[in-house]
Amino acid sequence: MRGVLLDLDGVVYVGDSSVPGAAGVVDWLAREDIPFRFLTNTSSRPRAAIAAKLSSMGIPASDDDILTPAVAARSWLQHHSPGRPALFIPAATASEFVELDPMPDDAEQGAGAVVVGDLGEAWDFATFNRAFRLLMADSRPTLIALGLTRYWRADDGLRLDAGAFVRALEYAAGTTAVVMGKPDRAFYETAVGSLGLAADHVVMVGDDIRTDVEGAQRAGLTGVLVRTGKFAPADLGADVSPDAVLASIAELPDWWTGD
Repeated sequence: MRGVLLDLDGVVYVGDSSVPGAAGVVDWLAREDIPFRFLTNTSSRPRAAIAAKLSSMGIPASDDDILTPAVAARSWLQHHSPGRPALFIPAATASEFVELDPMPDDAEQGAGAVVVGDLGEAWDFATFNRAFRLLMADSRPTLIALGLTRYWRADDGLRLDAGAFVRALEYAAGTTAVVMGKPDRAFYETAVGSLGLAADHVVMVGDDIRTDVEGAQRAGLTGVLVRTGKFAPADLGADVSPDAVLASIAELPDWWTGD
């Protein structure tokens, strides 16, 4: 193994609290000159906000250290030029798309693409139905999903993530989303490419047996599961076999060196 991809929420931190030992592990990666990136399906905040959160936990990070679905989606839209996007993402994340001239928030037609991320409690029937109406237009705009994570663990318990809403829109509109996040193979390939390594030389550390471990393995990476965040004992009985299971990210150095 030569490089590492680290999931954020559930691995490096849970909610607003860092996982014990996480800062030390990131420092170890830097000292050992092991290339790494923070890989996240978070679509509720831009990279600058994520970097600031990490810094507040004693973990230095720049925008370039973080790969998010919004960054991948912006690149896809620029290369495929389907037209103005309609955004169903938090306002802070929408800042990543400003140069693409997004549709007004009340638009129900004319979009070239419909971008769906984690709106959280901002989802209501009217908002969800507007996304559906846009997708049903004669032009049949592309549905772009900022990840397919089913749920995540907040301070108050489990919460639905973007994947649940994307699947409902796919069913209702009879379409298939272009996925810009885990577990999509292209997203992992983009992350691996940023390290300048081959996939079979990279480890993905995550707390989600499906999006982190299975997704990484399908892309040719080593998938390591940690028992923090959304991990549940039932994950170990699933039809996915992690390459390793660690109590937390704090055990990564010992696993890496075989101690």
